[in-house]
Amino acid sequence: MNKYLWILTYLTVLIWSLINPKDQFTWVLEVTPALIGGLVLLLTYNSFRLTPILYYLILAHCIILMVGGHYTYAEVPLFDTIRDFFGAQRNDYDKIGHIFQGFVPAMVAREILLRKNVVQNGLWLHFIVLSIILAISSFYELVEWWVALATGENAEAFLGTQGYVWDTQSDMAYALLGGILALVTLTKFHNKQIDSLQ
Repeated sequence: MNKYLWILTYLTVLIWSLINPKDQFTWVLEVTPALIGGLVLLLTYNSFRLTPILYYLILAHCIILMVGGHYTYAEVPLFDTIRDFFGAQRNDYDKIGHIFQGFVPAMVAREILLRKNVVQNGLWLHFIVLSIILAISSFYELVEWWVALATGENAEAFLGTQGYVWDTQSDMAYALLGGILALVTLTKFHNKQIDSLQ
């Protein structure tokens, strides 16, 4: 992994997202997890270096957050075009975000649990990883609720419900789906990368 390319990409997208965002308050809410993630990676790079695939997945997740922060999740132009093309009711960019909210943390949790010898590779590992994903997703939904209670109408763009009454439940379902997809598609490759670090 080229760390300088990673940093350059992260900072370029971050700066772009900050320039004239749709709503400054929403930008702060949406991009804060990417800022925290970038800081954590910086602070742990020498003491607990992750597998290369994980750095790329985290970067992709950060970019998704930054794009959502710039436009708001309900108004990302490409997904407006997709909505209009298929005659759908809503812009579903937030569903991509929630899939990644499960996919990427699943791989982070998997790597930490394996490398710290918390649990052995197998079904229990999958169960614990998916439980962590659901916990993260439900906590994020609680944060959205708390922000809405604290700020009232200012949180509408952050919530991104677009009038869908089951938005909270579907967000958690998409995160769970993302976690399952990560485990199904990347487990063998991830194992090889973890082995190469030892």
